Amino acid sequence: MAGSMKPMFVVLVAVVLLMSVVPDGEAAIGCGSVVSYLNPCLPYVTGNAPLGGCCSGIKSLYAAAKSTPDRQSVCNCLKSLAASTPGVNLGKAAGLPRHCGVSIPYKISPSTDCSTVQ
Repeated sequence: MAGSMKPMFVVLVAVVLLMSVVPDGEAAIGCGSVVSYLNPCLPYVTGNAPLGGCCSGIKSLYAAAKSTPDRQSVCNCLKSLAASTPGVNLGKAAGLPRHCGVSIPYKISPSTDCSTVQ
């Protein structure tokens, strides 16, 4: 199991590096930050692990996304990660905010239109 997680982590890091370049004047929260906040959630959304420290990261990320550009950036990152991370259970990913007592104005899904997020 540990051997199969390493390639997935390498792909995740590559996606984060590609997406973390944000033009000046835009969102302050890049995908690198989103992954840092949500890294404890990976075992839960890719397997049968408990939530563990996941909710702490979700609540911290929610608190950090204060502006519309921040929220749209986080949405786009979550959308991309949901689509590109192998083994993610989209139902579990979409349910994370609810399980952690956070209300976000969009569904974590590869089909979410993040341009509508306020």
